[in-house]
Parts: sequence; C-alpha cells; structure tokens
Amino acid sequence: MSFALRTQGLEKRFGPLVALHALDLELAPGSALAVLGPNGAGKSTLLRLLAGLARPSAGTLEVAAQARTRAAQRRAVGLVGHATFLTPTLTTRENLLLAARLYGLDSPAERAARALAAEELEAVAERRAGALSRGLAQRAAIARALLHDPKLVLLDEPWTGLDARAAARLSQRLLAEKRAGRALVVVTHDLARAAGLADRALVLVRGRAAWLDAAALHDTAALEAAAARAVARMESER
Repeated sequence: MSFALRTQGLEKRFGPLVALHALDLELAPGSALAVLGPNGAGKSTLLRLLAGLARPSAGTLEVAAQARTRAAQRRAVGLVGHATFLTPTLTTRENLLLAARLYGLDSPAERAARALAAEELEAVAERRAGALSRGLAQRAAIARALLHDPKLVLLDEPWTGLDARAAARLSQRLLAEKRAGRALVVVTHDLARAAGLADRALVLVRGRAAWLDAAALHDTAALEAAAARAVARMESER
C-alpha cells in the first residue's frame, strides 16, 4: 500500500511531561492535513517528530512507503519551519545550491535556478539571505523545501510574513503540489487558508489529538466552529 506518512502510537515525553500523546495517522500521496490548536498544544513537537528533528519516546513513524533507508526517508521530506534556517552569510542562490548538494541532487545549479524561478526570486538571487525581508526569506525557505521533490512537505505557519499576493500565490503553489502527488502537513492558525487546502484536520490540545469531520473543511466558519468545539471539549476533559 502506498502512503506518504504513517504513524502508530507516536508519542513524545519530556520527563514526566507528555508533549504528544499516542497518535495514529496515515496520509496518502496527494492529500493535505491541517494541524490546528492553541499555542503550546504540541503542534511544533509533532512537526519536529515528523521531520526527524526529534526522536519519539514511543511508537513508530514511516515516511514514504518506498523509502527504505534513513537517507531515502530524509530526502522524502521537505520542511518549511517557523524560522527559515537560511545561512545568513550565503546568498539566496548559494543557500539553494548548498541544499541541492547536501541532498546529492544531479545538476545542483540547474535545480537551484528552477527553484529561484518557481518562487520568483531571481532578482534577489545574489543577495545575502541575512539581508532579505521576512517575506522574501520565507519564499526562499519554501524554494529550498521543494527543490529536491519531496514526497512529504511539512509546513509550520507557512503564510507568516507574506504579503497578500505572496500568500495567495503560496496557496496556489501548495494546491499544485497536492495535484502533483505530494502530501502536505500544515501547522497553522490561518483557518481560512487551511479550509481551502486541507482534506483532513486535527486539533491538538495539550498533546492530545481530536480529528475533525471532513465537512468542517467546507468553509472557514464551519472550521472555526468545529475547532472551537474540539478545544472546549478537550479542555473540559482534563
């Protein structure tokens, strides 16, 4: 069976604190999951686990059914973090070249050029990343996350720092990535954009997950109401 992401009993603890309770999920190629919830709910912890930046305390995690080695699994994932993690002393182009070489891609210069063009960054290609505006740096981070054609793309508040045109363009880009067969996991407080992108949604509260009915993704108001009910219910169950 083909899958882009599968977890069983995935859990993260910090001593006695459970940051993420046992979570089972499966994400198919070409689908998108929105991860919602208040600050401190465990959303970033989940994303770090999925990206391989943190080790789970329990459970299993599989990325891309065809990726059998650790190197293949790392290459199957693209990450847009809340911070861009660009090297500030390198130019935009050099950051992309470095990523292409680290992934062992053929023709790294051509890959970097295509990534720059896809995000309309040619005008700042030779500008140091540390001198980019927040919006331009975010677009460079998105270009880097996608240049190695990952099967799974993880995004932490990806619309942060983007102007209205760039934010709308990113939404269209992510929809195109879905149509191309990539799976997306999007952590966001932007419920309007989540409703327009995701096929499924879960709400995290204090590390516990509640799945929302797919009908809640039909419009922003329905998603806001469903998420609010889930948060209230889980808070009352503490």
